[in-house]
Amino acid sequence: MYICAVTFNDREDVNSEAFTALKRWVNWFMVLLIISAVLTCYCLLLLLFALVQVALREPLNLHCLHKVFLGLGVLFIALGVAGISCKWRMEWPIIPLSLQAMGPFLQFGAVGALTLLSSFVFQSFHVAKGASKFLIAMVFVTVSLAIFLCPLIIQSPCVINLEDLPEKPKLIGHRGAPMLAPENTMMSFNRSIACGVTAFETDVQLSKDRTPFLMHDNKGEFLLRTTNVKEKFPNDTFNNSTYLTLEELQSLNAGEWFLKTDPFQTVSHLSEEEKKTAGNQTIPSLLDLLHLAKNNNISVIFDLKSPDPDNITVNTILESKIDEGLVLWLPSAEREYAEKNAPGFIQVYSNESEMLEKGGRHLNVKYSSLDMDKISKLRKQNVTVNLWVVNERWLFSLLWCAGAGSVTTNACHLLTDMKTPDLLMTPSNYKIIWILLDVSSVLFMIVLYIFQRKTHCSCPRGGRKNTSVQEKENHPFLPKV
Repeated sequence: MYICAVTFNDREDVNSEAFTALKRWVNWFMVLLIISAVLTCYCLLLLLFALVQVALREPLNLHCLHKVFLGLGVLFIALGVAGISCKWRMEWPIIPLSLQAMGPFLQFGAVGALTLLSSFVFQSFHVAKGASKFLIAMVFVTVSLAIFLCPLIIQSPCVINLEDLPEKPKLIGHRGAPMLAPENTMMSFNRSIACGVTAFETDVQLSKDRTPFLMHDNKGEFLLRTTNVKEKFPNDTFNNSTYLTLEELQSLNAGEWFLKTDPFQTVSHLSEEEKKTAGNQTIPSLLDLLHLAKNNNISVIFDLKSPDPDNITVNTILESKIDEGLVLWLPSAEREYAEKNAPGFIQVYSNESEMLEKGGRHLNVKYSSLDMDKISKLRKQNVTVNLWVVNERWLFSLLWCAGAGSVTTNACHLLTDMKTPDLLMTPSNYKIIWILLDVSSVLFMIVLYIFQRKTHCSCPRGGRKNTSVQEKENHPFLPKV
Protein backbone atom coordinates (compact mmCIF):
# COMPACT_ATOMS: atom_id res chain seq x y z
CA MET A 1 0.00 0.00 0.00
CA TYR A 2 2.86 2.36 0.81
CA ILE A 3 4.53 1.61 -2.53
CA CYS A 4 1.27 2.28 -4.38
CA ALA A 5 0.75 5.52 -2.46
CA VAL A 6 4.18 6.99 -3.17
CA THR A 7 4.27 5.83 -6.81
CA PHE A 8 0.83 7.36 -7.43
CA ASN A 9 2.78 10.25 -8.95
CA ASP A 10 3.66 8.00 -11.91
CA ARG A 11 0.34 6.25 -12.41
CA GLU A 12 0.14 7.49 -15.99
CA ASP A 13 3.31 5.56 -16.85
CA VAL A 14 1.80 2.29 -15.60
CA ASN A 15 -1.43 2.79 -17.54
CA SER A 16 0.43 3.80 -20.72
CA GLU A 17 2.66 0.73 -20.46
CA ALA A 18 -0.41 -1.47 -20.07
CA PHE A 19 -2.09 0.22 -23.04
CA THR A 20 0.96 -0.42 -25.22
CA ALA A 21 0.74 -4.12 -24.41
CA LEU A 22 -3.05 -4.59 -24.44
CA LYS A 23 -4.15 -1.88 -26.92
CA ARG A 24 -6.99 -1.12 -24.51
CA TRP A 25 -7.18 1.63 -21.93
CA VAL A 26 -7.85 0.47 -18.37
CA ASN A 27 -6.82 2.36 -15.25
CA TRP A 28 -4.74 -0.54 -13.98
CA PHE A 29 -2.98 1.55 -11.38
CA MET A 30 -6.28 2.29 -9.64
CA VAL A 31 -7.05 -1.44 -9.67
CA LEU A 32 -3.75 -2.13 -7.90
CA LEU A 33 -4.38 0.72 -5.47
CA ILE A 34 -7.86 -0.52 -4.58
CA ILE A 35 -6.67 -4.11 -4.04
CA SER A 36 -3.82 -2.82 -1.86
CA ALA A 37 -6.22 -0.66 0.16
CA VAL A 38 -8.61 -3.58 0.73
CA LEU A 39 -5.79 -5.88 1.84
CA THR A 40 -4.38 -3.18 4.12
CA CYS A 41 -7.73 -2.54 5.81
CA TYR A 42 -8.32 -6.27 6.19
CA CYS A 43 -4.92 -6.87 7.81
CA LEU A 44 -5.28 -3.86 10.11
CA LEU A 45 -8.70 -5.03 11.30
CA LEU A 46 -7.35 -8.55 11.84
CA LEU A 47 -4.45 -7.11 13.84
CA LEU A 48 -6.83 -4.98 15.88
CA PHE A 49 -9.02 -7.98 16.76
CA ALA A 50 -5.89 -9.96 17.64
CA LEU A 51 -4.79 -7.23 20.05
CA VAL A 52 -8.24 -7.26 21.65
CA GLN A 53 -7.95 -11.04 22.08
CA VAL A 54 -4.53 -10.61 23.69
CA ALA A 55 -5.91 -7.95 26.03
CA LEU A 56 -8.70 -10.33 27.05
CA ARG A 57 -6.18 -13.17 27.40
CA GLU A 58 -8.06 -15.28 24.90
CA PRO A 59 -6.26 -17.78 22.64
CA LEU A 60 -5.42 -16.63 19.12
CA ASN A 61 -7.10 -19.24 16.95
CA LEU A 62 -6.93 -18.08 13.31
CA HIS A 63 -9.77 -19.36 11.12
CA CYS A 64 -8.71 -21.20 7.98
CA LEU A 65 -10.37 -18.54 5.77
CA HIS A 66 -8.13 -15.89 7.29
CA LYS A 67 -5.13 -18.06 6.52
CA VAL A 68 -6.27 -18.29 2.90
CA PHE A 69 -6.83 -14.53 2.62
CA LEU A 70 -3.48 -13.74 4.24
CA GLY A 71 -1.81 -16.19 1.88
CA LEU A 72 -3.42 -14.42 -1.10
CA GLY A 73 -2.20 -11.13 0.33
CA VAL A 74 1.36 -12.40 0.55
CA LEU A 75 1.09 -13.71 -3.02
CA PHE A 76 -0.22 -10.33 -4.25
CA ILE A 77 2.66 -8.50 -2.56
CA ALA A 78 5.23 -10.94 -4.00
CA LEU A 79 3.82 -10.56 -7.52
CA GLY A 80 3.67 -6.78 -7.14
CA VAL A 81 7.29 -6.51 -6.02
CA ALA A 82 8.40 -8.89 -8.77
CA GLY A 83 6.42 -6.92 -11.36
CA ILE A 84 8.01 -3.63 -10.31
CA SER A 85 11.46 -5.18 -10.31
CA CYS A 86 11.02 -6.65 -13.80
CA LYS A 87 8.92 -4.08 -15.66
CA TRP A 88 9.05 -0.86 -13.65
CA ARG A 89 12.46 -0.91 -12.00
CA MET A 90 12.94 2.84 -12.43
CA GLU A 91 10.27 3.39 -9.76
CA TRP A 92 12.27 1.90 -6.88
CA PRO A 93 14.24 5.14 -6.25
CA ILE A 94 11.01 6.90 -5.27
CA ILE A 95 10.81 4.77 -2.11
CA PRO A 96 13.95 6.24 -0.46
CA LEU A 97 12.88 9.68 -1.71
CA SER A 98 9.54 9.31 0.06
CA LEU A 99 11.25 8.11 3.23
CA GLN A 100 13.55 11.11 3.08
CA ALA A 101 10.59 13.46 2.67
CA MET A 102 8.38 11.88 5.31
CA GLY A 103 11.05 10.53 7.67
CA PRO A 104 10.33 12.97 10.52
CA PHE A 105 6.60 12.28 10.41
CA LEU A 106 7.06 8.51 10.12
CA GLN A 107 9.26 8.65 13.22
CA PHE A 108 6.54 10.50 15.12
CA GLY A 109 4.04 7.81 14.10
CA ALA A 110 6.46 5.03 15.07
CA VAL A 111 6.85 6.52 18.57
CA GLY A 112 3.07 6.60 18.95
CA ALA A 113 2.69 3.00 17.76
CA LEU A 114 5.48 1.82 20.06
CA THR A 115 3.85 3.52 23.02
CA LEU A 116 0.46 1.94 22.33
CA LEU A 117 1.90 -1.54 21.81
CA SER A 118 4.14 -1.41 24.85
CA SER A 119 1.24 -2.55 27.04
CA PHE A 120 1.11 -5.91 25.22
CA VAL A 121 4.89 -6.26 25.37
CA PHE A 122 4.88 -5.66 29.13
CA GLN A 123 2.14 -8.28 29.57
CA SER A 124 4.26 -10.85 27.77
CA PHE A 125 7.34 -9.81 29.74
CA HIS A 126 5.65 -10.30 33.11
CA VAL A 127 4.44 -13.81 32.36
CA ALA A 128 7.64 -14.95 30.60
CA LYS A 129 10.33 -16.99 32.30
CA GLY A 130 14.13 -17.07 32.11
CA ALA A 131 15.64 -16.66 28.64
CA SER A 132 12.32 -15.63 27.08
CA LYS A 133 12.05 -12.74 29.50
CA PHE A 134 15.58 -11.59 28.68
CA LEU A 135 14.92 -11.89 24.92
CA ILE A 136 11.70 -9.83 25.11
CA ALA A 137 13.49 -7.13 27.10
CA MET A 138 16.46 -6.94 24.73
CA VAL A 139 14.34 -6.80 21.58
CA PHE A 140 12.01 -4.16 23.02
CA VAL A 141 14.85 -1.96 24.28
CA THR A 142 16.73 -2.25 20.97
CA VAL A 143 13.68 -1.36 18.89
CA SER A 144 12.78 1.50 21.24
CA LEU A 145 16.25 3.01 21.08
CA ALA A 146 16.28 2.74 17.29
CA ILE A 147 12.93 4.54 17.02
CA PHE A 148 13.73 7.18 19.63
CA LEU A 149 17.16 8.03 18.22
CA CYS A 150 16.62 7.67 14.45
CA PRO A 151 16.14 11.47 14.02
CA LEU A 152 19.92 11.68 14.52
CA ILE A 153 20.35 10.13 11.06
CA ILE A 154 17.20 11.48 9.35
CA GLN A 155 18.19 14.12 6.81
CA SER A 156 15.19 15.74 5.17
CA PRO A 157 15.73 18.76 2.89
CA CYS A 158 12.51 20.25 4.25
CA VAL A 159 13.89 20.51 7.78
CA ILE A 160 15.19 23.97 6.97
CA ASN A 161 14.92 27.57 8.14
CA LEU A 162 12.57 29.77 6.12
CA GLU A 163 15.34 32.18 5.18
CA ASP A 164 17.29 29.28 3.64
CA LEU A 165 14.36 27.95 1.60
CA PRO A 166 15.14 28.11 -2.16
CA GLU A 167 12.86 29.89 -4.62
CA LYS A 168 9.75 27.96 -5.60
CA PRO A 169 10.38 25.84 -8.73
CA LYS A 170 8.79 27.12 -11.92
CA LEU A 171 6.08 25.00 -13.51
CA ILE A 172 6.31 23.50 -16.99
CA GLY A 173 3.07 22.14 -18.44
CA HIS A 174 3.56 18.48 -19.44
CA ARG A 175 1.70 18.27 -22.76
CA GLY A 176 -0.21 21.29 -21.49
CA ALA A 177 -2.51 20.60 -18.56
CA PRO A 178 -3.55 16.97 -19.22
CA MET A 179 -5.59 16.70 -16.03
CA LEU A 180 -7.82 19.54 -17.23
CA ALA A 181 -7.96 18.88 -20.98
CA PRO A 182 -6.85 16.29 -23.58
CA GLU A 183 -3.05 16.18 -23.72
CA ASN A 184 -1.18 17.92 -26.53
CA THR A 185 -4.20 19.95 -27.67
CA MET A 186 -4.62 23.70 -27.83
CA MET A 187 -7.21 23.52 -25.04
CA SER A 188 -4.66 21.78 -22.85
CA PHE A 189 -1.97 24.40 -23.46
CA ASN A 190 -4.45 27.22 -22.90
CA ARG A 191 -5.51 25.68 -19.58
CA SER A 192 -1.86 25.48 -18.53
CA ILE A 193 -1.45 29.22 -19.15
CA ALA A 194 -4.09 29.83 -16.47
CA CYS A 195 -1.92 27.77 -14.07
CA GLY A 196 0.97 30.18 -14.53
CA VAL A 197 3.34 27.82 -16.34
CA THR A 198 6.55 29.32 -17.67
CA ALA A 199 6.98 26.75 -20.44
CA PHE A 200 5.05 24.28 -22.58
CA GLU A 201 6.44 20.73 -22.77
CA THR A 202 5.36 18.67 -25.76
CA ASP A 203 6.39 16.05 -28.32
CA VAL A 204 6.97 16.78 -32.00
CA GLN A 205 6.64 14.41 -34.97
CA LEU A 206 6.72 14.94 -38.73
CA SER A 207 3.73 14.10 -40.90
CA LYS A 208 3.75 12.56 -44.36
CA ASP A 209 3.99 16.04 -45.91
CA ARG A 210 6.89 16.88 -43.54
CA THR A 211 4.97 19.22 -41.27
CA PRO A 212 5.78 19.16 -37.53
CA PHE A 213 2.78 18.31 -35.32
CA LEU A 214 2.21 17.47 -31.65
CA MET A 215 1.78 13.85 -30.52
CA HIS A 216 3.44 11.81 -27.80
CA ASP A 217 2.81 8.19 -28.86
CA ASN A 218 5.13 7.33 -31.73
CA LYS A 219 5.23 3.54 -32.06
CA GLY A 220 2.77 0.78 -32.99
CA GLU A 221 -0.63 2.34 -33.82
CA PHE A 222 0.56 5.66 -32.45
CA LEU A 223 -2.85 7.35 -32.89
CA LEU A 224 -4.88 4.66 -31.15
CA ARG A 225 -4.79 5.99 -27.57
CA THR A 226 -5.59 9.67 -28.08
CA THR A 227 -7.68 9.87 -31.27
CA ASN A 228 -10.65 8.24 -32.98
CA VAL A 229 -8.45 6.82 -35.75
CA LYS A 230 -10.25 3.44 -35.63
CA GLU A 231 -13.55 5.13 -36.43
CA LYS A 232 -12.08 7.36 -39.13
CA PHE A 233 -9.91 4.70 -40.78
CA PRO A 234 -11.39 1.35 -39.64
CA ASN A 235 -9.49 -0.74 -42.17
CA ASP A 236 -6.07 0.87 -41.83
CA THR A 237 -3.23 0.61 -39.35
CA PHE A 238 -0.78 3.48 -38.94
CA ASN A 239 2.45 2.64 -37.19
CA ASN A 240 4.22 5.98 -37.47
CA SER A 241 3.65 9.62 -38.27
CA THR A 242 4.69 9.46 -41.94
CA TYR A 243 1.56 7.51 -42.89
CA LEU A 244 -0.73 10.57 -42.82
CA THR A 245 -0.59 14.18 -43.95
CA LEU A 246 -1.24 17.01 -41.51
CA GLU A 247 -4.68 17.55 -43.05
CA GLU A 248 -5.57 13.90 -42.49
CA LEU A 249 -4.22 14.04 -38.94
CA GLN A 250 -6.25 17.14 -38.14
CA SER A 251 -9.41 15.45 -39.41
CA LEU A 252 -9.19 13.14 -36.36
CA ASN A 253 -10.88 13.91 -33.06
CA ALA A 254 -8.22 14.28 -30.33
CA GLY A 255 -10.53 14.95 -27.38
CA GLU A 256 -13.32 12.37 -27.12
CA TRP A 257 -10.91 9.77 -25.69
CA PHE A 258 -10.27 12.07 -22.72
CA LEU A 259 -13.95 12.24 -21.83
CA LYS A 260 -14.44 8.48 -22.28
CA THR A 261 -11.39 7.16 -20.42
CA ASP A 262 -11.05 9.97 -17.83
CA PRO A 263 -7.32 9.13 -17.34
CA PHE A 264 -6.88 11.27 -14.20
CA GLN A 265 -10.42 11.06 -12.78
CA THR A 266 -10.85 14.80 -13.33
CA VAL A 267 -13.54 14.99 -16.03
CA SER A 268 -16.27 15.35 -13.40
CA HIS A 269 -14.69 18.65 -12.32
CA LEU A 270 -15.17 20.19 -15.78
CA SER A 271 -18.17 22.32 -16.65
CA GLU A 272 -20.50 21.24 -19.45
CA GLU A 273 -19.00 23.90 -21.71
CA GLU A 274 -15.47 22.67 -20.95
CA LYS A 275 -16.50 19.08 -21.70
CA LYS A 276 -17.95 20.19 -25.02
CA THR A 277 -14.74 22.04 -25.90
CA ALA A 278 -12.61 19.06 -24.85
CA GLY A 279 -14.64 16.73 -27.04
CA ASN A 280 -13.94 18.80 -30.16
CA GLN A 281 -10.14 19.06 -30.01
CA THR A 282 -7.88 18.30 -32.95
CA ILE A 283 -4.15 17.57 -33.34
CA PRO A 284 -2.22 20.87 -33.37
CA SER A 285 0.77 21.66 -35.53
CA LEU A 286 4.00 22.86 -33.94
CA LEU A 287 3.38 26.25 -35.56
CA ASP A 288 0.07 26.57 -33.68
CA LEU A 289 1.87 26.07 -30.38
CA LEU A 290 4.68 28.45 -31.27
CA HIS A 291 2.20 31.24 -32.02
CA LEU A 292 0.48 30.64 -28.67
CA ALA A 293 3.82 30.66 -26.84
CA LYS A 294 4.96 33.80 -28.67
CA ASN A 295 1.74 35.69 -27.86
CA ASN A 296 1.95 34.75 -24.15
CA ASN A 297 5.75 35.02 -23.73
CA ILE A 298 5.97 31.36 -22.67
CA SER A 299 8.91 29.07 -23.41
CA VAL A 300 8.69 25.81 -25.37
CA ILE A 301 10.57 22.56 -24.71
CA PHE A 302 9.96 19.34 -26.61
CA ASP A 303 11.16 15.88 -27.51
CA LEU A 304 11.57 15.15 -31.21
CA LYS A 305 9.94 11.76 -31.87
CA SER A 306 10.65 11.57 -35.62
CA PRO A 307 13.96 11.56 -37.52
CA ASP A 308 14.54 15.03 -38.94
CA PRO A 309 17.62 14.96 -41.20
CA ASP A 310 16.44 18.07 -43.06
CA ASN A 311 16.13 20.08 -39.81
CA ILE A 312 12.53 21.00 -40.62
CA THR A 313 11.72 21.51 -36.93
CA VAL A 314 14.44 24.12 -36.38
CA ASN A 315 13.47 25.92 -39.59
CA THR A 316 9.78 25.93 -38.57
CA ILE A 317 10.69 27.53 -35.24
CA LEU A 318 12.75 30.20 -36.98
CA GLU A 319 9.93 30.90 -39.46
CA SER A 320 7.50 31.47 -36.57
CA LYS A 321 9.56 34.53 -35.47
CA ILE A 322 9.32 33.47 -31.84
CA ASP A 323 11.99 34.93 -29.56
CA GLU A 324 14.85 32.43 -29.68
CA GLY A 325 15.33 32.82 -25.93
CA LEU A 326 11.92 31.17 -25.42
CA VAL A 327 13.04 27.94 -27.10
CA LEU A 328 14.56 25.37 -24.74
CA TRP A 329 16.30 23.05 -27.19
CA LEU A 330 16.39 19.45 -25.91
CA PRO A 331 16.83 17.05 -28.91
CA SER A 332 20.47 16.02 -29.11
CA ALA A 333 20.37 14.79 -32.72
CA GLU A 334 19.86 18.29 -34.20
CA ARG A 335 21.76 20.20 -31.50
CA GLU A 336 24.70 21.09 -33.73
CA TYR A 337 22.46 22.55 -36.44
CA ALA A 338 20.40 24.41 -33.84
CA GLU A 339 23.50 25.93 -32.23
CA LYS A 340 24.76 27.10 -35.62
CA ASN A 341 21.53 28.50 -37.07
CA ALA A 342 19.69 29.54 -33.89
CA PRO A 343 22.36 30.65 -31.39
CA GLY A 344 19.68 32.21 -29.20
CA PHE A 345 18.13 28.84 -28.31
CA ILE A 346 18.73 27.79 -24.71
CA GLN A 347 20.50 24.44 -24.86
CA VAL A 348 19.03 21.91 -22.42
CA TYR A 349 20.66 18.54 -21.77
CA SER A 350 19.26 15.23 -20.55
CA ASN A 351 22.67 13.98 -19.49
CA GLU A 352 24.84 15.67 -16.86
CA SER A 353 28.11 14.53 -18.41
CA GLU A 354 27.18 15.95 -21.82
CA MET A 355 26.05 19.19 -20.19
CA LEU A 356 29.35 19.64 -18.36
CA GLU A 357 31.31 18.73 -21.49
CA LYS A 358 29.45 21.35 -23.55
CA GLY A 359 29.53 23.97 -20.79
CA GLY A 360 25.73 23.95 -20.47
CA ARG A 361 23.69 25.35 -17.58
CA HIS A 362 20.36 23.57 -18.02
CA LEU A 363 19.62 19.95 -17.12
CA ASN A 364 16.35 18.07 -17.77
CA VAL A 365 16.07 14.65 -16.08
CA LYS A 366 13.60 12.36 -14.32
CA TYR A 367 13.07 13.40 -10.70
CA SER A 368 14.37 10.08 -9.34
CA SER A 369 17.67 10.18 -11.24
CA LEU A 370 19.26 12.75 -8.91
CA ASP A 371 19.52 12.65 -5.13
CA MET A 372 18.62 15.76 -3.14
CA ASP A 373 22.21 16.62 -2.30
CA LYS A 374 23.09 16.56 -6.00
CA ILE A 375 20.25 18.93 -6.82
CA SER A 376 21.41 21.34 -4.13
CA LYS A 377 25.00 21.10 -5.38
CA LEU A 378 23.99 21.84 -8.99
CA ARG A 379 21.94 24.81 -7.84
CA LYS A 380 24.98 26.27 -6.09
CA GLN A 381 26.88 25.83 -9.36
CA ASN A 382 24.21 27.96 -11.13
CA VAL A 383 22.86 24.97 -13.04
CA THR A 384 19.09 25.07 -13.57
CA VAL A 385 17.63 21.61 -12.98
CA ASN A 386 14.23 20.68 -14.41
CA LEU A 387 12.70 17.43 -13.11
CA TRP A 388 9.93 15.44 -14.74
CA VAL A 389 7.13 14.44 -14.20
CA VAL A 390 6.10 15.77 -10.77
CA ASN A 391 2.41 15.68 -9.86
CA GLU A 392 2.11 15.07 -6.11
CA ARG A 393 2.43 17.83 -3.52
CA TRP A 394 4.78 15.88 -1.24
CA LEU A 395 7.22 15.24 -4.09
CA PHE A 396 7.02 18.84 -5.28
CA SER A 397 7.66 19.99 -1.70
CA LEU A 398 10.74 17.79 -1.40
CA LEU A 399 12.21 19.02 -4.70
CA TRP A 400 11.40 22.62 -3.76
CA CYS A 401 13.36 22.27 -0.52
CA ALA A 402 16.26 20.66 -2.41
CA GLY A 403 16.50 23.58 -4.84
CA ALA A 404 15.03 22.35 -8.15
CA GLY A 405 14.77 25.15 -10.69
CA SER A 406 11.59 23.87 -12.32
CA VAL A 407 9.39 20.79 -12.64
CA THR A 408 7.41 19.38 -15.53
CA THR A 409 3.94 18.53 -14.26
CA ASN A 410 0.53 17.20 -15.22
CA ALA A 411 -0.98 18.93 -12.18
CA CYS A 412 -0.08 22.59 -12.59
CA HIS A 413 -3.47 23.57 -11.12
CA LEU A 414 -2.62 21.75 -7.87
CA LEU A 415 0.90 23.13 -7.47
CA THR A 416 0.48 26.73 -8.56
CA ASP A 417 -1.18 27.92 -5.33
CA MET A 418 1.38 26.41 -2.94
CA LYS A 419 3.03 29.17 -0.91
CA THR A 420 5.40 26.98 1.10
CA PRO A 421 6.36 23.28 0.96
CA ASP A 422 3.89 21.03 2.76
CA LEU A 423 6.61 19.20 4.72
CA LEU A 424 8.49 22.28 5.92
CA MET A 425 9.80 22.35 9.52
CA THR A 426 12.51 24.47 11.05
CA PRO A 427 15.35 22.48 12.68
CA SER A 428 14.58 23.97 16.10
CA ASN A 429 10.88 23.04 15.92
CA TYR A 430 11.75 19.53 14.74
CA LYS A 431 14.18 19.05 17.62
CA ILE A 432 11.63 20.29 20.20
CA ILE A 433 8.87 18.01 18.86
CA TRP A 434 11.24 15.04 18.69
CA ILE A 435 12.52 15.42 22.26
CA LEU A 436 9.11 16.15 23.80
CA LEU A 437 7.51 13.20 22.03
CA ASP A 438 10.28 10.79 23.04
CA VAL A 439 10.30 11.93 26.67
CA SER A 440 6.50 11.72 26.90
CA SER A 441 6.57 8.21 25.44
CA VAL A 442 9.27 7.02 27.85
CA LEU A 443 7.47 8.46 30.88
CA PHE A 444 4.17 6.92 29.82
CA MET A 445 5.77 3.50 29.31
CA ILE A 446 7.53 3.66 32.69
CA VAL A 447 4.23 4.42 34.45
CA LEU A 448 2.49 1.67 32.47
CA TYR A 449 5.23 -0.85 33.28
CA ILE A 450 5.08 -0.09 37.03
CA PHE A 451 1.27 -0.30 37.04
CA GLN A 452 1.22 -3.64 35.20
CA ARG A 453 4.00 -5.02 37.39
CA LYS A 454 2.05 -4.21 40.56
CA THR A 455 -1.13 -5.64 39.06
CA HIS A 456 0.66 -8.82 38.06
CA CYS A 457 2.27 -9.23 41.50
CA SER A 458 -1.04 -8.69 43.32
CA CYS A 459 -2.79 -11.49 41.42
CA PRO A 460 -3.28 -14.73 43.46
CA ARG A 461 -0.87 -17.44 42.30
CA GLY A 462 -2.96 -20.42 43.36
CA GLY A 463 -5.42 -21.90 45.87
CA ARG A 464 -8.52 -20.97 43.95
CA LYS A 465 -10.42 -23.51 41.99
CA ASN A 466 -12.01 -22.91 38.67
CA THR A 467 -15.57 -21.62 39.07
CA SER A 468 -17.01 -24.31 36.86
CA VAL A 469 -15.18 -26.95 38.90
CA GLN A 470 -16.60 -25.58 42.16
CA GLU A 471 -20.11 -25.60 40.69
CA LYS A 472 -19.66 -29.23 39.68
CA GLU A 473 -18.52 -30.18 43.18
CA ASN A 474 -21.56 -28.55 44.75
CA HIS A 475 -24.09 -29.80 42.21
CA PRO A 476 -26.24 -32.55 43.68
CA PHE A 477 -26.75 -34.41 40.40
CA LEU A 478 -23.15 -34.44 39.14
CA PRO A 479 -20.30 -36.64 40.35
CA LYS A 480 -17.68 -34.99 42.50
CA VAL A 481 -14.45 -33.87 40.81
